[in-house]
Amino acid sequence: MSATPAEPPHPERAAAAEPARGADPGDAAAPNGPAVSRPEFDRIFEAVRTWGRWAPADRGAWNRVTEEHVRRATGHVRSGRVVPMALPWNTRPGPDNRKPALHHMTDLGDVESPEPTTHKDFLAADYHGKGVTHLDALSHIAYRGRLYDGRAAHECVDAAGARFGAVAALGPLVTTGVLLDLPAVLGVRWVEPGRAVRAKDVLAAEEALGVMIGEGDAVLLRSGHVRRRAELGAWDPDAASAGFHVDAVPLLAERGVCLLGGDGDSDVRPSPVSGVHSPVHALAVTAMGVPLLDNLDLEALSAATAEAGRYTFLLVVAPLNVPGGTGSPVNPVAVL
Repeated sequence: MSATPAEPPHPERAAAAEPARGADPGDAAAPNGPAVSRPEFDRIFEAVRTWGRWAPADRGAWNRVTEEHVRRATGHVRSGRVVPMALPWNTRPGPDNRKPALHHMTDLGDVESPEPTTHKDFLAADYHGKGVTHLDALSHIAYRGRLYDGRAAHECVDAAGARFGAVAALGPLVTTGVLLDLPAVLGVRWVEPGRAVRAKDVLAAEEALGVMIGEGDAVLLRSGHVRRRAELGAWDPDAASAGFHVDAVPLLAERGVCLLGGDGDSDVRPSPVSGVHSPVHALAVTAMGVPLLDNLDLEALSAATAEAGRYTFLLVVAPLNVPGGTGSPVNPVAVL
């Protein structure tokens, strides 16, 4: 069960936390963390794997969230402040939006018809990219040809969609959210793209923010990506993004998280694992059965949690009910 902080991080606490990020001599030369060999990565995969643990299997770690977890999560609501976390629907191409979402009008109410006249529009998105806030379901990521629970990907996903691990199997999630606000901890405006968040950083953030990640919690990592983009402009986040290093995943697995999310896509980029472009995706989704929230806007939540002096909250995630979908655009909501 998550602890509630008594106060927001103070500058001296932030300063005390910063050496934990730079303790390894190699960090300055390799800000995305130490390189991880493929055999070492496979050992981590096996260590955090939860295949065969839950039924229904295609809800994965969301099976951890019981009615009691939901009741406890409502205890984080004090002010009733509601904070949405989705990016605006992005129809403009750019280095971080190579497949822009679509939005056009299909009815402008200019055809004679009985009153009232109507206005209608059309939405579409190839949302598994960097421009749309979305949820990754368990059918989204395969490693060595296997989805979560060891299911053969080619048998479970075809042109008609996913028969296992579809987003419709997940349903909505209501649980405790924990914000790991790295810029607040470190006293910086943002964490630079390419910087790895390692296990020691998670522990330092917990101490600085006064939280303890618990079983069934959803962990959201703020790097300040959205703020940096607003001030400096867009860049290619496939080339450089702040995110978790693979050495943070065993700690998160030990804590029993049900969901990971961030203002990037949870992976540090460039990847520290040769031949694996999204290692945290593979560990979380495929090994642990933990869905991911990508491309969140955590700036308003950062301000709200700092003002409240606590970094835990009620989190509501309600994906679209898409049979066969490998994920869904989503507007997660925090309630403080």
